[in-house]
Amino acid sequence: MREIFAGLPWWVKWVAVPVIALVVFGGLIASILGFVIALLFKLLVFVALVGGLVYVVRKFLSSSSSRGDW
Repeated sequence: MREIFAGLPWWVKWVAVPVIALVVFGGLIASILGFVIALLFKLLVFVALVGGLVYVVRKFLSSSSSRGDW
């Protein structure tokens, strides 16, 4: 593989080959990137919802225990 690229100009190695790779695999890269971003967003929403639930439950339990001592 090195022998093939050894005789080529620099712009073929550093410009043309990456552009061709992006054109060929661009859809795959975009779908993987979209999947990862969607997964991170869902994880963030999950953490926020669980945190909110824990906050509400602790707030409710602390207020009900102070009222229930009559």
